[in-house]
Amino acid sequence: MAHIDMQDLTDILQQAGREIIIPAFAQAVQSETKLDGSVLTATDLACQAFITERLQQLDASIAMLGEEMSESEQLSLLGESSERLWCLDPLDGTTNFATYLPCFAISLALIEQGSPSIACIHDPIRQETFTAIRNQGAFLNGKPVQSSDVSTLPESVGFIDFKRLPAAVASHIAANPFYRSQRNIGTCALEWAWLAVGRGQFIIHGKEKIWDFAAGSLIAAEAGCIVSDFTPEDLFPTTRLSSPILAACNNALHASLIQQLTQARLEK
Repeated sequence: MAHIDMQDLTDILQQAGREIIIPAFAQAVQSETKLDGSVLTATDLACQAFITERLQQLDASIAMLGEEMSESEQLSLLGESSERLWCLDPLDGTTNFATYLPCFAISLALIEQGSPSIACIHDPIRQETFTAIRNQGAFLNGKPVQSSDVSTLPESVGFIDFKRLPAAVASHIAANPFYRSQRNIGTCALEWAWLAVGRGQFIIHGKEKIWDFAAGSLIAAEAGCIVSDFTPEDLFPTTRLSSPILAACNNALHASLIQQLTQARLEK
């Protein structure tokens, strides 16, 4: 594992939130729509440039995989499985940010040999910083956290992104609500972080990009969550840019969700 000081990472993300994101959020936000339909603002680019420069100062040998890079560059970096690389989403929840909805975050992970080893998610609105180091637990503002102990679906609150689910799966879940309630807050990073601290019990998402789940999946796993794709196989190690996501606060709930997804596919 690289010798990276977690305090250095939290300082960088907190400074980016304080000096770049929050001042821009108070002003009129100019945005454009990318080819994949997602939103891009000058703040995304400024935040990525700032964080990239600061990380280079920590260790110039670690490559950067950022959301605001070309797909060919991203795939090339992921293909170098022996390389260490940063995986950054400088502003996760850009649509929220651009429409003055105060729900967004910065997400950063260090990937080593195809898997995240260090993770940090910073919420500049609530001043909450979620962190994890592989096999060392998960933390919120430096205090240890543990996922929810809810073990049955009727008691659970889930983060579900219906838009990116296969139509048959989305229809089955919508017509047969097996949960107490569902949410989609428009930022994958905070859904992962909130899952880790018990503000929800599961995540179902049809297609998250690696910068959406690299940091959050480690934080959630270190808090006790079970994390997989729909197969269900582990998300890492990987050279995939995107993956379906199935995460739950414990084994019992994860197994129940697998049954629901299996049933949805059989009924299509």
